[in-house]
Amino acid sequence: MRNTIGWQVEGSSSTLLRTPLERRDLRPDDLAVRVDYCGVCHTDVHAVSARNGEGGRPLVPGHEFTGVVTEVGPAVTRFTVGDPVAVGNIVDSCDECAMCRAGQENFCHAFPTLTYDGIDRHDGSTTLGGYSREYVVRDRFAYPLPAGLDPAAAAPLLCAGITVWEPMHALGVGPGTRVAVAGLGGLGHLAVKIAVALGADTSVVSRSPDKANDARRLGAHGLIVSTDPEQMADARDRFDVVIDTISAPHGLGPYLRLVAVDGTLSHLGHLGTVTVETTDLLVGRKKLSSAGSGGRLATAAMLDFCAEHGITADIEVLPSTHVNEALDRLRRNEVRYRFVLDMSDLE
Repeated sequence: MRNTIGWQVEGSSSTLLRTPLERRDLRPDDLAVRVDYCGVCHTDVHAVSARNGEGGRPLVPGHEFTGVVTEVGPAVTRFTVGDPVAVGNIVDSCDECAMCRAGQENFCHAFPTLTYDGIDRHDGSTTLGGYSREYVVRDRFAYPLPAGLDPAAAAPLLCAGITVWEPMHALGVGPGTRVAVAGLGGLGHLAVKIAVALGADTSVVSRSPDKANDARRLGAHGLIVSTDPEQMADARDRFDVVIDTISAPHGLGPYLRLVAVDGTLSHLGHLGTVTVETTDLLVGRKKLSSAGSGGRLATAAMLDFCAEHGITADIEVLPSTHVNEALDRLRRNEVRYRFVLDMSDLE
């Protein structure tokens, strides 16, 4: 086994502690990656909170990180030592089902192996995430980090970026498409940047009128205040695609009413039970969809697109010793728009 160090939830605590960790020895198709920057996701907050008072398996969060290859297995041909790479929230899949063969490993019928709190397909161990100084990953699920992308600001592309890229790409967003992004947070601000770069006429829907300046800075053409009935009524049936990135439970009716005839509401931010009035779909032949992460081909395409258009996340970088502060502030939505941990203090 390989020794490294990281931030782990232990026992029934919800506080992450600096802890020695073990990584597996490299398999033939593995890379060892020195983790330089790891984004902090709402998923991390939920995972840590879920362990509060429960204990159970070890938990090392972090599923959006960038770093440098330090060692390669004997079967690896795509990477060499010193290559900058990025890793997202999927690190393996079955390779055999219809979804994997179609390049949609994110929908693997056997369920993809997640970067943390997943089950390794070979030895049954619990995967430990990127809040650490080293990660060992199958080479198929590491991506060359394109030149020109800042490695710290690129880290969130591997979660938030691909999460919003997947539905927009699938729905054919491009010039002439009218897109609304509901919620202007970690997911939403990248959805705006990507939609604008794809050529869409892009608006933001937010409860906060004070997000107007940020919406314009990100390239949006306007802001619709969701708590203003008149503004919401004026925007009825206006958008071909509504990307819903709101992380808290909420009703879908007001956002479906923004969708144009034959348009789609893509519900991304809240993974939980929703209730839909059939008439909100019926009137206008509207569609409700969702998406999660992306396969290897889509992730590589997203990174290339972001490099071509200079898209990265708006971030606040903190030393990894501030990880508990980052999680607390994220719970209170005190970040614009993504925390990234600098892991260099884990030497």
